[in-house]
Amino acid sequence: MLAARIWPAPDYTRITLETREELKYELFSVKDPERLVLDLHGVGAAGALAQLQERVAEDDPYVMKLRVARNRPGVVRVVLDLKEQVNPQVFSLKPVAQYGHRLVLDIYPLVARDPLAALINSGALPGAATERPQTSESASAPSAARAPATHTAPAPRPAAVARLATIVIDPGHGGEDPGAIGRRGTQEKDITLLIARRLKALIDAEPDMRAVLTRDGDFYLSLQARVEKARRIRADLFVSIHADAFIKPHARGSSVFALSERRATSEAARWLAKKENDADLVGGVNIDTKDRHLAQTLLDLSQTATIDHSLRLGGAVLRELGAINTLHKPRVEQASFAVLKAPDVPSILVETAFISNPEEERRLGDRAYQDRMAQAMLAGIKGYLAKHPPRPNLPVALNN
Repeated sequence: MLAARIWPAPDYTRITLETREELKYELFSVKDPERLVLDLHGVGAAGALAQLQERVAEDDPYVMKLRVARNRPGVVRVVLDLKEQVNPQVFSLKPVAQYGHRLVLDIYPLVARDPLAALINSGALPGAATERPQTSESASAPSAARAPATHTAPAPRPAAVARLATIVIDPGHGGEDPGAIGRRGTQEKDITLLIARRLKALIDAEPDMRAVLTRDGDFYLSLQARVEKARRIRADLFVSIHADAFIKPHARGSSVFALSERRATSEAARWLAKKENDADLVGGVNIDTKDRHLAQTLLDLSQTATIDHSLRLGGAVLRELGAINTLHKPRVEQASFAVLKAPDVPSILVETAFISNPEEERRLGDRAYQDRMAQAMLAGIKGYLAKHPPRPNLPVALNN
């Protein structure tokens, strides 16, 4: 066995077994207590597979413990002790990019997590769970027992807003898919997550905005799952963060992309869209369960208006990025990016810099530069929202 990896995430836990030849296997479940059993043919119990036992995190939402042992001649058994009932999905992937044959076991909860409910329950959307008007006193003091009255004058409230603007931030790649890799070994998936976390912190500090990350750890989400998460929480904007790469190391600069209904605005945009869309091949998507209907319904009549607003958002962000970095192109480009295909959420893809350029790779790894990049994106988002505030008829409204 070449490698064995486990990727815990809030929505699911993924176990990946990489081999030179395609694996033969059987998967079944056992009750009281809940367990999954995976029988593997023609592999040894030592090496990478044995090490997998030590890599189960204590905070893994679904897997409590993993055990590996020889079950019978030619068969190694992997037993997963579970924390709850699950819905497992197992599938094989053919060699692609740097990977050989992969057997993938995705462990989903029996009832899928509702991202909108989780967002409301976390308190990230004050006012979303109630229709009662909030006074400045009740907004600053959830209960009299925890916040007794004082003689200090209450802080002035920010200007009233119809409701909080919800921004979904999508750190590109993750887990099995590292994205582009710089000459110094910097991985795109790590840089995008660092910048995304900084942008989220800045947005959450704004009085009329809240941010949600599609991923807040090193795991892979399919492009469709990223889009669906934005739609399920009824996001106002979607910002996917990446760090570009090109075959020539002198390519440099920041870029912003929006969806195109027809054709790419340049050959480079078309090439980049294909490369980003191929992330599902590297990250590993179970094609048997993929919703093919989605691609046929995305470009409906509402898409044209959404693309128009995506271009406006992209233009506002691009102007701010131009103040801190060279622009690769002076305009928002368009191509058929799968991750931008939410028909009702203005969406942009930001290529922060070329990780394949040694100078830009170094800057991308600098925390101060990551902060400046996040601040530039925030300024662009605020500029867009100043002209196009959230629609008040959607949920999570703040009462004033």
